[in-house]
Amino acid sequence: MDLTQGTSKEKNARAKKMMLWFGIASLLMGFAGWTSAYIVSSSRPDWLKDFELPSAFLYSTLIIILSSGTYILASKAIKSNNASLGTKWLLLTLLLGIAFIFIQFSGFSQLINQGYYFTGPTSNITMSYIFLIATVHIVHVIAGLISLLVVLYNNIKNNYSNTNMLGVELGATFWHFLDLLWVYLILFFYFFG
Repeated sequence: MDLTQGTSKEKNARAKKMMLWFGIASLLMGFAGWTSAYIVSSSRPDWLKDFELPSAFLYSTLIIILSSGTYILASKAIKSNNASLGTKWLLLTLLLGIAFIFIQFSGFSQLINQGYYFTGPTSNITMSYIFLIATVHIVHVIAGLISLLVVLYNNIKNNYSNTNMLGVELGATFWHFLDLLWVYLILFFYFFG
């Protein structure tokens, strides 16, 4: 398919999707670098062995997976020209995203209560990586929440229809990426921790 062909609307949609995928690819490279550094650093003599991740991280994983499901339901409702139902699902997705962040911070509190810190004399390299990687993911979830708010606003303003779903598609793609990224990270921490 010739990318220079099509209406200006189609070209605009392709350009926005391409920009999103470039952004996702760069995020993947960043997280691949951090998880690779985690593996390389695990051979250090001061590396923690056999520690348990906080249970809050498991609960937050369930929450973010559920939020992807609610985003899918929102997209389907909007595509069916049911903006009202779409708004309800988007609001639930927003609440689940916020809950994910709060539960992540609860996980950080659990780590601190176990005596693990990000920096300082009682910190260690293992926990520093976990705090860093999880915090950077949270920052991106905040970006996902901002994009979700834009989608929600545009949906409330009836800017979407079954023939105009670009904003919903872009927002959902980024949200699902963040979901899959966290699932990868939590599995990574469990199998390489």
